[in-house]
Amino acid sequence: MNFGEAIEAIKAGMPVCRSGWNGKGMFLVYVPGTPQVASKAGSPYRATGITKADIGPHIDMFTASGCFQPGWLASQADVLADDWQIFTK
Repeated sequence: MNFGEAIEAIKAGMPVCRSGWNGKGMFLVYVPGTPQVASKAGSPYRATGITKADIGPHIDMFTASGCFQPGWLASQADVLADDWQIFTK
């Protein structure tokens, strides 16, 4: 798939990855956002004085180290690649 097709797939709820990532178990997921999330006491968010806020839609990456990294950004190589695929375990 190309990048545009990968974006359509991820927005349809399918995790996607580049073929070069697949051996590492890395993939992307679309997070549609969450309205009015309460910030926890002691968190950096609460330190701003904001107690509730919307979380906007974004893309997270499941990394090779086994955690989700919020706010993944595509590189130029990612945008121009034709090796996108649906992630399968």
